[in-house]
Amino acid sequence: MSEIITQFVQSPVFGIGISLLTFSAGVQISKKTGSPLMNPLVLSMLMIIALLLSFHISFDDYNNGGQFISFFLGPATVILAVPLYRKISLLKENVVPIIAGISIGSAAGIASIIIMCKMFGLDEILSVSMIPKSVTTPIGIEISNQLGGLPSVTVAAIVFTGVAGVLLGPMVCKLFKIENEVAIGVAIGTSSHALGTTKAVEIGETEGAMSGLAIGIAGLVTVFLAPLLAKLLM
Repeated sequence: MSEIITQFVQSPVFGIGISLLTFSAGVQISKKTGSPLMNPLVLSMLMIIALLLSFHISFDDYNNGGQFISFFLGPATVILAVPLYRKISLLKENVVPIIAGISIGSAAGIASIIIMCKMFGLDEILSVSMIPKSVTTPIGIEISNQLGGLPSVTVAAIVFTGVAGVLLGPMVCKLFKIENEVAIGVAIGTSSHALGTTKAVEIGETEGAMSGLAIGIAGLVTVFLAPLLAKLLM
């Protein structure tokens, strides 16, 4: 029996299955509580971590199936172009403030993480590893390698930033009374990449479209600005 269980745990079915089950459970919990802190994605991550630790299941065994879900991150990101296409007229009307907002937001994100790392006395390798925290994982890893950082730390920073954007993004907008749909979308997408965009899509179609646009532009801006600001500030 133990051999059968081991084979099942090491099969792709296990990783895919618990990912879908925990996310479904997270959706139900989120609906029942109605709390923005009860985000399905965050709840799913916590449940999977608890399950793997409790039953001493290695990440590699889980990732045999989890990697198939990760594969669809690319296509899912491309789908974000659909709401942007529907809002193309709005983009044309606000192209200058949108580009300016994303560029300034990206620069502020890079500068702030460098300054905070220096304030807390982190060494240079850890600091440069966290610089691309607000872009998508593939871009972030390449920037980290270019700067001499640790990709594993970069991925952790990107995930944490995305989760923070999902949980805190709407609350911050409400706190500072930001009601413009374009501004909300640009802010969330620039600061918390694809994970934040999933929340922006929930808020509204315009917010999701602008957040999806911000992902791509913020990635390009960060590629050019990260080495310059790192050299200047560090």
